[in-house]
Amino acid sequence: MDKPDKLARVEQDVLSAMKKPGIGYLAALGCSATLFLCLLGLWGYQMMTGMGVSGLMNPVGWGVYITNFVFWVGIAHSGTLISAVLFLFRARFRTSFNRPAEAMTVFALLAAGLFPLIHLGRTWKFYYLFPYPTQRMLWVNFRSPLVWDVFAVSTYLTVSVVFFYVGLIPDFAIARRYKEGAAKRIYGLLSLGWTGTRRQWKNYNQLYLFLAAFATPLVASVHSVVSWDFAMSIIPGWHTTIFAPYFVAGAIFSGTAMVITLVVPMRKILALDRYITDDHFESIAKILLFTSLIVTYSYVVEFALAWYSGNPFEMETFRYRALGDYSVMFWIMIFCNSLAPLTLFVRGLRRNVVFLFVLSLLVNVGMWVERFVIIVSSLARDFDPYAWGTYSPSIVEVGITLGSFGLFFTAYLLFLKTLPVLSITEIKEHL
Repeated sequence: MDKPDKLARVEQDVLSAMKKPGIGYLAALGCSATLFLCLLGLWGYQMMTGMGVSGLMNPVGWGVYITNFVFWVGIAHSGTLISAVLFLFRARFRTSFNRPAEAMTVFALLAAGLFPLIHLGRTWKFYYLFPYPTQRMLWVNFRSPLVWDVFAVSTYLTVSVVFFYVGLIPDFAIARRYKEGAAKRIYGLLSLGWTGTRRQWKNYNQLYLFLAAFATPLVASVHSVVSWDFAMSIIPGWHTTIFAPYFVAGAIFSGTAMVITLVVPMRKILALDRYITDDHFESIAKILLFTSLIVTYSYVVEFALAWYSGNPFEMETFRYRALGDYSVMFWIMIFCNSLAPLTLFVRGLRRNVVFLFVLSLLVNVGMWVERFVIIVSSLARDFDPYAWGTYSPSIVEVGITLGSFGLFFTAYLLFLKTLPVLSITEIKEHL
């Protein structure tokens, strides 16, 4: 097969994923959309009834909602980081994961952005979180973590959407050639008149390089802001300077796992084995192993700092994490995030796609549990024994949590049928 035929085949193979959906796809989309509708219904019920329908109580005022927020923000941060950093380092296996990772970033941020609003209780007063001068010339409380989260999510969402869209512009022009009618006009509009001239490619490459360089430090800074929601308090287990790098490493770890979770079935169902090979999975498995080691090191350092400080409140907090009411979740976290990924030292397992898929699911569970353990265990065992208490999520919180996954997978399934799932131009460039 000569080069023009190879390039044409790339276009046809990638765009074939956008063909008419089958029964399995529609069933999956229906299940995801149903979960999202459950989220909306339960959220409306909570607004009408009050926050008493949740399991939040004194002293645990932050529970599953903030756990979900940190989890989804972590998932989002890895997507752009994988795409941007690997682009800067010219890693060739990036072309197999960058488009799903960038889409994952946008959809995870949409899910994350819901939870500060859900946690407010009186959601209709959300505009108080935005810094604008009111008629009484009152500003928001800039010392509130909720305000920090608004800045973090809105800034990162803006950059991620721009980065995602710019990478799609040449592929929109390719999709335009294969479509007819209204779809052709829509893709033509989205391609911004792209014709592939030398000047357009020069400007495009400069812009994409700038966005990649801009997004890379933004990832670390934004997730550091999320970690300061906790570190700026005086609660034992939270008040530590390790949280910023710890949260960034955890975000890359969980996001890499989610990329594997999404790409493994996508490769199988859409027959993209030619463009997403076992070598590519081995490369991303190495990233997963490396970030797992960093997260494990952070776990060890946390306990070492608590012991070395000699602070009885810090020591009791970490003893409580490992041996107290939430000890089962703590050891699930250790197994999923620290012990299970060590199997990736075996090369055969790094290349075993089924094993990687199962492991990525375990890591996703482990990272959600990690956020729960950090948030709840520190609040449940504070300074004053009189205020101690245990927290368990209500059915409303569980339903809203599942609904956030419904939103995420609904958006991702729609992405598979409306946009090119891989970067056609970058694959053709390597050919």
